[in-house]
Amino acid sequence: MPVALRFAIGSDVGRRRSGNQDSALAGRRLLVVADGMGGHAHGELASSLTVAAFASMDEALPDDLSGADLTGALVEGVEDAANRLDAGARRDPGSRGMGTTVVALLFDDARFGVLHIGDSRIYRLRDGELTRITHDHTVVQALVDEGRITPEEAAMHPRRSVLLRALQAGNDPDPEVWEDAAVPGDRYLLCSDGATAVLDDAALHELLTGDRTPADVVGAVIALANEGGGPDNITCIVADAVETEDGAADDAAVETVLVGAAAEASEAV
Repeated sequence: MPVALRFAIGSDVGRRRSGNQDSALAGRRLLVVADGMGGHAHGELASSLTVAAFASMDEALPDDLSGADLTGALVEGVEDAANRLDAGARRDPGSRGMGTTVVALLFDDARFGVLHIGDSRIYRLRDGELTRITHDHTVVQALVDEGRITPEEAAMHPRRSVLLRALQAGNDPDPEVWEDAAVPGDRYLLCSDGATAVLDDAALHELLTGDRTPADVVGAVIALANEGGGPDNITCIVADAVETEDGAADDAAVETVLVGAAAEASEAV
């Protein structure tokens, strides 16, 4: 029996930002979260251009992805995003430092292709166990990996947001990509660091378990991150892998949803 995605998506400016530099997209087979950087307007531009590139990649793919190169498709998407950032920087030299993190899942009813650059994260809940399947590309994560600080120290470190890798204008993209099996009953969380700066893995585990719907979890993540100070924009997608007869979880799951800066950019067109 095929597996389909039942998802919810949300984004919030948080308590301390004047605008939303996050962008995200969720559809029947593609999930993307991008957290822009490079100043207010330029961060918005970087994340929205990146999400638009992945949306174009998805539209160009055949309806049936069985046997397709999922990671190759994601790499094509991120390379297109890099080209769009470069073109934007050429049009506006002041935006040359703009960039974004990005996490993405591309789904074919049995497998996920995974792409990751930066410190936005993907978690998987399987049989009650929460696993962070991405590894932050940050200075503090490198220090943890080297045994120089503990994970608890990393959470409070003053350089915890300093990236070692990002999708940035003027640089070649350097993503991590791999495949993962889609297992019925799995729940995925994709989120920007506006969520994880406030909510640790234990808090996320509690939110993701139980009978909460994806929409309930998205609302709770945003609300609790704001209650914890909302230091940054907060964006998340929660997607459940469910068995279906026709490969579609429900009518709503067929529609692609944009949030954050990407939604604002789409409305402005």
